[in-house]
Amino acid sequence: MSTGFFGDIQKIRYEGPDSDNPLAFRHYNPDEIVLGKRLEDHLRFAVAYWHTFAWEGGDPFGGRTFDRPWYKDGLEAAKLKADVAFEFFSLLGAPFYCFHDADVRPEGNNFAENTKNLEAIVDIFERKQAETGIKLLWGAANLFSHRRYMSGAATNPDPEVFAFAAATVKTCLDATKRLGGDNYVLWGGREDYETLLNTDLTRELDNMGRFLNLVVEYKHKIGFKGTILIEPKPQEPTKHQYDYDVATVYGFLKRYGLENEVKVNIEQGHAILAGHSFEHELALARSLGILGSIDMNRNDYQSGWDTDQFPNNVPEMALAYYQVLLNGGLKNGGTNFDAKLRRQSLDPQDLLIGHIGGMDCCARTQGCSRYVPGRRTEQAA
Repeated sequence: MSTGFFGDIQKIRYEGPDSDNPLAFRHYNPDEIVLGKRLEDHLRFAVAYWHTFAWEGGDPFGGRTFDRPWYKDGLEAAKLKADVAFEFFSLLGAPFYCFHDADVRPEGNNFAENTKNLEAIVDIFERKQAETGIKLLWGAANLFSHRRYMSGAATNPDPEVFAFAAATVKTCLDATKRLGGDNYVLWGGREDYETLLNTDLTRELDNMGRFLNLVVEYKHKIGFKGTILIEPKPQEPTKHQYDYDVATVYGFLKRYGLENEVKVNIEQGHAILAGHSFEHELALARSLGILGSIDMNRNDYQSGWDTDQFPNNVPEMALAYYQVLLNGGLKNGGTNFDAKLRRQSLDPQDLLIGHIGGMDCCARTQGCSRYVPGRRTEQAA
C-alpha cells in the first residue's frame, strides 16, 4: 500500500544506455550475467536507513532543510518512516537495507524503553520483509550519538556506560538475528582519547578487546550465523580512533585472538580520510582474509571531513570492484550506499535519483571482470 510520499512514481526499471529517463536504470541490469552470476547477486545493493530517512539535511553550519512527515517524536512517526522506507526499497528494487537502532526507533527515557521501541519496529520490519522479499544486510547499534557516549562506549571510563553499550549491542544483535541479517557491524566513532595525560592506552584497548569478545561470544550463544564486521574510520568525530584503518583493525584483532571471527566493512570515504585509496584498503583486507562488506560513497578530495556523497567516478570504482572480484565476490557482504543527498535536494524523487545514479555507476565498473585471472564474463540473453 502506497504512503503517497513518492507520488505516482512507479518501480524503477532498466531501460538501457540510450534512456533519458532520470527514474530508470541506464546501466544496472540486475539480470546481466557477470562471471556466472546475476549482477544483482554480485553487487548486493543496500540502502542506508540513516542517511536516507533519518538525516535531516543539516551540516555544521546550518540545521534541518528537509521536511519529512516522520520528523516527529514517538512511535507512530517511526512506524510511518518504516512504511516509507520499505516503499522506497521496493520502488528502487534494492534487495537489502541496513540500519542502526537509533535510526529506526524513537529514543526512550531508559534502556527498557529503547528495547521496547526497537522491538515494536522489528515487528514491522519482519512483516514487511516477508511481504516484499527485501532482506537485512546488516544491523548495528548507535554507540556514538547519545551524550552518554561522549567519552566512548567500549572504552568509556564509566562501567555503567560500558554495560549500557553492551546491553544495547545484545538487543541489536538479537534484532539482526530475528530479521535474518547477513552481518552485524560495529563502528567505534568515539573509541579514542583526547589527551595522553589522563589515558591508559593499554586499559582502553583491553576494554575494547573485552567488549568485542563479548559480542563474538554472544553471537555464538544465540546461533547467529552472520559475520561480525568492524568499520574502520579515522579522525572523525575524534582524532585517535582505535579502528583507524584496515591495518590497525587487523592488528587489534590479532592481539585479542579475533582475526578468524571478525572481518571489516570498508567505506571509500573512510579510506580517503585515512590517507589511503579505496582499492588499497580492499586489497589489504583481501590479502589478510578479512574483507567482509563495503559502504559505497565518495568524499570531496578538497574537504577534510567525511562528505558521504553518492559515487560517480567509474574508473576509480572499477579499481575497487576489481579487488572484490579477486576476492571471489562479497559473499554475504554487500554494497551499502552510505551516502546522502545535497541539503538542497528537497524533492522526494531525489532520493531515488541519487541511488539510481550510484547503482548505474557501480554497474558500469563490472567490465573489470574481464581482467580477473581464469574468469570470463557472459552477457545476459
